[in-house]
Amino acid sequence: MCKKMILSVAFVLVLSLVLTSVASAADPDLIGWWPLNEGSGDTVIDLSASGNDGTISNADSGGLGNNGSAWVNDPERGMVLSFNGDDSTGSVVGTNLIIPAMTMDNDFTWAFWTFQHPDQATNNDTILGNRYGGTESPLQFIKFTPTRFEFYNVDGSYTEGINYDPIPLGVWVHHVISKDGPDLTYYRNGEESGTNTITKTIDENTFGFGGDFTNNNEKWQGYLSDVRLYTKALSAGEVLGVMEGAGGLWPYASGPTPADGTLHTDTWVNISWRPGGYAVSHDVYLGESFDDVDNGAEGTFLGNQTGTFFVAGFPGFAYPDGLVPGTTYYWRIDEVNDTEPNSPWKGDVWSFAIPPKTAYASDPADGAEAVGVDGTLSWTAGFGAKLHTPYFGETFEEVDAATGGPAQGTTTYSPGTLKMAKTYYWRVDEFDIFETHKGNVWSFTTEGAVAALDPANGAVDVTQTPVLSWSPGLGASHEVYFGADAGSLENKASGNLGSESYDTGQLEWNTAYYWRIDEANNANADSPWTGPLWSFTTANFLIIDDFESYNDLDPADPASNRIFNAWLDGFDNPALNGSVVGNANPPFAEQTLVNSGSQSMPMSYDNAVGKSEATLTLNSNRDWTVNAVDTLTIWFRGESSNAAETLYVALNGNAKVNNDNPDAASINKWTQWNIPLQAFADQSVNLANVNSITLGLSSVTGGTGMMYFDDIRLYPPAP
Repeated sequence: MCKKMILSVAFVLVLSLVLTSVASAADPDLIGWWPLNEGSGDTVIDLSASGNDGTISNADSGGLGNNGSAWVNDPERGMVLSFNGDDSTGSVVGTNLIIPAMTMDNDFTWAFWTFQHPDQATNNDTILGNRYGGTESPLQFIKFTPTRFEFYNVDGSYTEGINYDPIPLGVWVHHVISKDGPDLTYYRNGEESGTNTITKTIDENTFGFGGDFTNNNEKWQGYLSDVRLYTKALSAGEVLGVMEGAGGLWPYASGPTPADGTLHTDTWVNISWRPGGYAVSHDVYLGESFDDVDNGAEGTFLGNQTGTFFVAGFPGFAYPDGLVPGTTYYWRIDEVNDTEPNSPWKGDVWSFAIPPKTAYASDPADGAEAVGVDGTLSWTAGFGAKLHTPYFGETFEEVDAATGGPAQGTTTYSPGTLKMAKTYYWRVDEFDIFETHKGNVWSFTTEGAVAALDPANGAVDVTQTPVLSWSPGLGASHEVYFGADAGSLENKASGNLGSESYDTGQLEWNTAYYWRIDEANNANADSPWTGPLWSFTTANFLIIDDFESYNDLDPADPASNRIFNAWLDGFDNPALNGSVVGNANPPFAEQTLVNSGSQSMPMSYDNAVGKSEATLTLNSNRDWTVNAVDTLTIWFRGESSNAAETLYVALNGNAKVNNDNPDAASINKWTQWNIPLQAFADQSVNLANVNSITLGLSSVTGGTGMMYFDDIRLYPPAP
């Protein structure tokens, strides 16, 4: 980040008039932009086109530095606004901006920089917010704090929002909260660091920062810089652009219409976009292959133009014969300005799809389970369809071969009352006046049937030693069918209610397996029930721990599997081991910062005692020579504020390999660490009998921090 020039008040006022028009032209969705670099006075200028200037309370006595002034010349970011956190003397800023009412269809983004001093304690006071607001709304106010983005109800209770790691102290940190429909995403320093969804709305309210500017309390302590508000959800790429600054000009095309990934219900399209801030003209690419469009392959470049729209699928334009139903089209816009050294700016690849002529979007969805026995089936009509012919039956073959059914004009079908715990099949043929388009065969299973728990149907990268489990249906007894051939499953086991699991033993690598559970109950006339067919594919690597099996159940529960009971840390011996595995409160495994799947392992460290480590005793997968595996892979991430300690992995308690990067602990994105197994064999480890693995950090500075680990695997040589 560059140092900012210290500007005089007069020059700032002139500059604000210039940049107001520039920022507005670059992005009309930027409704508030306060650089907070004025340097004196009690006014903060809004450089967006909205003119929503703000007023500082206690400007001459409420800051952390400069003899109490709210203005501080920071060595990294230049002039910034300072807040001392004192409810009596501290500064707050109230602006003229009224944040629009926030509904599920009303997107927004908040972006800003903060610096909290090393001697500050993390609090939950207001950095930015619209407190207080309307009392008639389901939600009363929202605010950004050092530990979470908060939504508050009328009664003052907290709801929804996003929890995240406390803001690290002593460094500048960039924050973004982006709302896209019901989805919230939090970015820290340009990296996605938390997600959630919301279901409620909030009234329009006045915006401010530094504390509760309406009631003069909950004041925050720290430095604030470059606050921006948008009435759109920024993409991950746009977040990086905002973080880099560049005066607010975003150089890339944005705002695609049709929206990225949507269905376009016509065979011609008028695509359009929001131009980049420096663009003079635009290179247009369009095609049926993501890779071709991304690479600018021959035939995808459709010309350079000055306008920000492009017609395709119409006589006299690209694709004159029309776009093809059932086809996905990819497009990108590169922004061009020959006077700029960074031109052209290659755009993201966007897509839209033309609906197929066959029926689609079945309800219930294909493969659905626990479907009610009295429901109505529905679907979305194929492109151009006028009549629909549904077929329904108890076998795939019966439905797939059916012909000559009665046509209908509606897109619903009632099969009558169905049997419980049974799989049914159905399809819909669509007629568009010219021809009939045969539909796909869908299936669903009614309520009362067994349901797969582990692994899920269609799962990939499954361990080669899975234990299949399921929830029981109506049966008092069951039969387990399992094998690699879906057409001839072997009867592997029998059991009664209460024994809903099956240990497959050792399976082949990178192989698809199929299974089903048939149930019986002599007290039910519909017995026996043939269960649905499920599948999974084993991994082409050996899984040592993917952290997915850990839960929060009480230790008294036989099914309890808390992560810190498997990975033994220094909790009971802090004088020798400074590690603590797991979050302080459930969920104990990390469920936000994950590399893959839904969980990872959090581990705090305090190397004042010399080291911090956690050890897993291996009860299976102890032979590290199978399938010629030769590489141990561990995914890890730290935090930028972490102390620079040495990251290591050890086998059997003493054979240790250090990470080559001395700053590995401060890398704040998921990083793959590959370790040749020969490095352990050279230390006399018997790789055919590995009994434990340890992850740790040895002391360099005696510092503290937080680490996350995921996806510990063994890989064979690449083909």
